[in-house]
Amino acid sequence: MAGEKNFENKIKLYLESKNCWFVKFFANRMTKVGVPDLLACVNGFFVAIEVKASKGKPTELQLWNREKIRESGGISIIIYPEQFEDFKLLIEDLIERPEHLEWDEQKYFDKTK
Repeated sequence: MAGEKNFENKIKLYLESKNCWFVKFFANRMTKVGVPDLLACVNGFFVAIEVKASKGKPTELQLWNREKIRESGGISIIIYPEQFEDFKLLIEDLIERPEHLEWDEQKYFDKTK
């Protein structure tokens, strides 16, 4: 769990460095379950980020939420530490070249463990 938390902190620091708004979502008995860990606004784009450790695996509910967010026009990814450099490229594209972004790029993060 510490590895996942450290990776999440790395993502948050990166988002802060790019002046992106984000919030850490905490699930409890009053909120929906399966909501991604980080909800962000990047240059006007809604980005949902589920953070996983290298050996982590998303739940069926997390996968369902990812698809619902995408169907609603948002960007939703499940990210592993080895994908951090690609994540940075995605965020940079949203900031600097959103018109060139191919929306299927988010599916790069769809690998299964």
